[in-house]
Amino acid sequence: MTKEQINNIVWKACDTFRGTLDSSEYKDYILTMLFVKYLSDFYKEKKEELFKKYNGNEKRIKRALEKEKFVISEDATFDYLLRHKEAPNLGEIINKVLMKIEDDNKEKLEGIFRNIDFNSEAKLGQTKERNALLRHLLEDFSELDLRPSKLESRDVIGDVYEYLISRFASDAGKKGGEFFTPSEVSTLLAKLVEPKERDRIYDPTCGSGSLLIKAAKEVGSDNFRVYGQEKNGQTYALCRMNMFLHQIDDADIKWGDTLRNPKHLIDSTHLMKFDKVVANPPFSLDKWGYEELKDDKFNRFIYGLPPKSKADYAFVEHMLASLNEDGTMAVVLPHGVLFRGSSEGKIRKGIIEDNLLDAVIGLPPNLFYGTSIPTVIMVFKKNKKDKNILFIDASREYEKGKNQNKLRDEDIEKIVKTYKERKTIDKYSYLATLEEIKENDYNLNIPRYVDTFEEEEEIDINEVKANIQKIENELKEVKEKMNKYLEELGL
Repeated sequence: MTKEQINNIVWKACDTFRGTLDSSEYKDYILTMLFVKYLSDFYKEKKEELFKKYNGNEKRIKRALEKEKFVISEDATFDYLLRHKEAPNLGEIINKVLMKIEDDNKEKLEGIFRNIDFNSEAKLGQTKERNALLRHLLEDFSELDLRPSKLESRDVIGDVYEYLISRFASDAGKKGGEFFTPSEVSTLLAKLVEPKERDRIYDPTCGSGSLLIKAAKEVGSDNFRVYGQEKNGQTYALCRMNMFLHQIDDADIKWGDTLRNPKHLIDSTHLMKFDKVVANPPFSLDKWGYEELKDDKFNRFIYGLPPKSKADYAFVEHMLASLNEDGTMAVVLPHGVLFRGSSEGKIRKGIIEDNLLDAVIGLPPNLFYGTSIPTVIMVFKKNKKDKNILFIDASREYEKGKNQNKLRDEDIEKIVKTYKERKTIDKYSYLATLEEIKENDYNLNIPRYVDTFEEEEEIDINEVKANIQKIENELKEVKEKMNKYLEELGL
């Protein structure tokens, strides 16, 4: 099946839920069922191959299946669900199948379905309505053939998953936008940090995992490890599914609040260190744990504690503390982090003076689902080779969209090329010295460094007067002709 065929069938399945649930809620049911269908079809094809290979020898087939990356019992397949679609307790049966899949694959899938309930009366309605809705869902998904040999490419399921997440984010507005970074922005961040073989890549607010996946693709081999943490339980589950669908089977994804309870640790008081960090943390999150973290046992806030109402620099300081001695990180943040004062100003000054900030990149407006807040990418580096900071104003080069604007391939290439070359380009980029930053009182607002002012052409007053006279003469001629025609018509 092609990517387009799968997209169309699954998007049609969404019609089952429209009007019953907001898409920010029904996305979990759709994406979970896609994952179950993929696991079932993968297992079915593998079993057929082994049946031929071992001439139906059940013991050898069973032994070989146990060595596969997923084990699916016959009473935990999508086909089993389809055979029971008329059952009076269909939601309960689906929940049991999900638990059975988890139990059969404890090491990889334990807890992956814990936040999804196909038997929820509150969300899916009373028994009769719920059964009808779930029956339609199974029938729609039965049109899919996700056996690996029937797919046009190895990446098609992962690509479809990303497509659906982006559609849900677009459809759901702010709720969806909380967990989704547009594909082009993910690609840009991945290219900026340049992940390579044997790197450990980390995203402390990983959402559905798109940033980690894009960074993994930049490596060009399977020799890397990805680590992520996500606070929202349902989004955490989607991220883990997303990793498996993109063939990243050893991803270390944790569930929890990264600021209050970081999960990637060396020991009880030391954070794990990473080669590359990419992130799009929630913008200016309030109630992030200011009081609890005044005495942070991980010693993350060495530049100061950010304000109670804005967690932007809390995430930045956490990431800097998680970066190894030669590491690079790229973070999407709201514009305010460049110039806000008080505690944020002190933190910014400390980071700059320690020569950790490498670049500030202004992004085009309206790139993100659910918010029109102006955004920037800040690139940080340990062990920098110079003390300069590169400013790039990429805010005027993009493809305008109906709801969201989009970075084109050429826009991404220009940003990355300029970043790597670290050159000043008229009206686009500027390489500022530490002295210049100090003169601006550590204010990083991009227009202070990149002048994008376009001078208007001088107006020739005599030429304008001549043009006005010419127009008046032409108008006089037209009026005379009109009067002549009116006279001839006797009007």
